[in-house]
Amino acid sequence: MQTTLDLLPDATEMGPVTLAVADLDRMLGFYHGALGLTVLAQERGTAVLGRDGVAVLILDQDGTLSHAPATAAGLYHTAFLFETAAELASAVNSVARSGTAQYQGASDHLVSEAFYFADPEHNGVELYVDRPRASWSTTLGGEIEMGTLALDPNRFLQDHLTESGARAVADTPARVGHVHLKVGSVATAREFYVDTLGFAVTASYGSQALFVAAGGYHHHVGMNTWESQGAGERSPALGLGEVTIELPDADALGALDERLAHRSVAREFDGQELTVFDPWRNRIRIRTAPIAG
Repeated sequence: MQTTLDLLPDATEMGPVTLAVADLDRMLGFYHGALGLTVLAQERGTAVLGRDGVAVLILDQDGTLSHAPATAAGLYHTAFLFETAAELASAVNSVARSGTAQYQGASDHLVSEAFYFADPEHNGVELYVDRPRASWSTTLGGEIEMGTLALDPNRFLQDHLTESGARAVADTPARVGHVHLKVGSVATAREFYVDTLGFAVTASYGSQALFVAAGGYHHHVGMNTWESQGAGERSPALGLGEVTIELPDADALGALDERLAHRSVAREFDGQELTVFDPWRNRIRIRTAPIAG
């Protein structure tokens, strides 16, 4: 049973995701040209993209790597959260018209409305907007009620795409709302992300999927075994390089380091950033949140 001391702070959020990529220019064509993320820095095969001076995505080119099989653990999708439905509609319209990504569908999840794409190197991408938190419901078991209902993309664009949003996608006012991972075992994922790191379970679907978060959010990290049941540790491959979790202050970071030490979890901590690997060798960087601007 978790206690308050075992939980991550309510103000915990997700930071930038790092992707190992084969073709940096092609990936920039999608994430910058179509999706509208701002290029904050670029040199030596690495590009940092974000908004308001804060990184949300890092693309790191590595021509020595290849794609892992679909059954391997790793990234299911990176989910970019938009502030308004109009901003989401503009981004979806821009991505769809660009032809740089494969459209995979749209869903009404009760807590959010989401559109799914595969980027040029087949990494999953979710673009979504949350419904007001006051409208979210909980189940009798106390979990947040989420579903997968039909969402008509044409109707969504008709309702929310403005004239200016249709002409051009502005610098995307999006951040990483959550990251969804492919894992080998939901039970093992729960031991690490809930019992060890301190996220709370927000929704669970037996041995198939688990959703966890801090501060009552619907989920900051999702995990599923739909393609990867029984997967072991990852080998170096294109795709997910690193997930970042941002805590509100140094005290919270120090408390987490103490909790990991108590559980004898291997980690690196320099006083500013804490790095740990999950059971599938996904690298997790934990730090305090940077200041926008």
